Amino acid sequence: MSAGMSTSTGTSTGTSMSASTNRDTREIIRDEHLMRRRILKVLADGPKTVPEIAAALDRPTHEVVFWVMGMRKYGYVAEIKEVTDEGYFQYQAVPREGA
Repeated sequence: MSAGMSTSTGTSTGTSMSASTNRDTREIIRDEHLMRRRILKVLADGPKTVPEIAAALDRPTHEVVFWVMGMRKYGYVAEIKEVTDEGYFQYQAVPREGA
């Protein structure tokens, strides 16, 4: 019975979350180019964690994760290898040629 409840709950939650997550994900990704400059401006003051960047931008943390990871992938930011006391990595802007 417990397994059936978990499956039922997981399936219905997964389905509704999945549909809204896909829509939200595309919208978030579209905003990455717009948010890149804002994130780099926040990081100009020094390394910050994703929650700190989110607070500075007044944006949800889950959206900032997408943007920062995209920026990390393309070399705009890099993490500092030591985690904070809260367990978060800090990210810093990476100097780029021609910038």
